[in-house]
Amino acid sequence: MSAAYPHAVSGARARTRVIVADDHPLFREAVVRAIRERPDFELVGEAADGREALELIREARPDVAVLDVKMPELDGLRVLAAVRRDGLPTRVMLLSAFLDGPTAFDAVAGGAAAFLSKDADRGSITDAVAAVGRGETVLGPEVQAGLAGEIRARTPTDRPALSAREQEILAHIAEGRSAPEIAKLLYLSPATVKSHLSALYEKLGVSDRAAAVGEGMRRGLLE
Repeated sequence: MSAAYPHAVSGARARTRVIVADDHPLFREAVVRAIRERPDFELVGEAADGREALELIREARPDVAVLDVKMPELDGLRVLAAVRRDGLPTRVMLLSAFLDGPTAFDAVAGGAAAFLSKDADRGSITDAVAAVGRGETVLGPEVQAGLAGEIRARTPTDRPALSAREQEILAHIAEGRSAPEIAKLLYLSPATVKSHLSALYEKLGVSDRAAAVGEGMRRGLLE
């Protein structure tokens, strides 16, 4: 059964509000414990299947939902699709014990903000939650390997005419860098980077970073 927790009163600095959903109680409890130990996180609920997870997301509107890919009722990818379809503000982080290329590709193309192996240590998982809460994209090394193979196996289609700078910025956001970080690396102003991002989104027909990375992969624009 799902469990929602009352909203805690935060201090001066807002905490990242998180839910956790996994049908394996021991793994879910381990992730919940790791979330609770971080003072910058607020656990607002947990669920044992995908349908309960989606209900919690709609009710609690967490910043980050940490979801197992394989769950009863609705799997993590279907919950992700519903979140995107309904325009919910929650960013979805997926965990899986099975990191095959097609699943990794579908997750990223579907707008997942992060995808990690369930074998990742707790520090890597909580650091990824924090990064996702800041608006970054995180892919575990095993996921990246699976994606690379899947991208090579798919025939690239309708490549848009990205400028060299837009291509460079796309590569940086695929690596999870923020606009200020990209600006510093490329010796550009943050406003210039944001202008390139806007042009990039328009050419790819997307509205956010995760979707841009997914569309870039689908079109063969990322190695």
